[in-house]
Amino acid sequence: MKAATTRASGGGATPGGTLGLGIDLVIDQGGESAAPVVAPFEQVRVQLRDAITAGTLAAGVRLPTVRALATELHLATNTIARSYRELEADGVIETRGRLGSFVAATGSPVHREMQVAARAFADRITALGADPAEALLLAASALGVREAG
Repeated sequence: MKAATTRASGGGATPGGTLGLGIDLVIDQGGESAAPVVAPFEQVRVQLRDAITAGTLAAGVRLPTVRALATELHLATNTIARSYRELEADGVIETRGRLGSFVAATGSPVHREMQVAARAFADRITALGADPAEALLLAASALGVREAG
């Protein structure tokens, strides 16, 4: 038994990838493998997030409607709606009412979260009166970063 996969547009159904986005979304429906399949909403969310953070989908790009993307991928509209809701909650996309959903123009949400975490770390180290150099060494160690040498 072969794994069932849904590929939006790949065979030239829509020039420019999934509904003209310039990317192909591929949904793994499972197959003979005993490994659990990632939920379709999560597959869509991760593929869109990765395309956005890689810059393949630029800030301000309008995403397909929930209904159009669901039809293209042969998924339920609620599946795509959940992907969009989670992307919006993460700050990756923004919904502008009837105008639709767009790639957020505020930069990488990962970078924003790292800035927030770094600021909280710096504030805590200052409040403790700890040595900043030692704090950086501890943070690097916690991240698994080793000095070249």
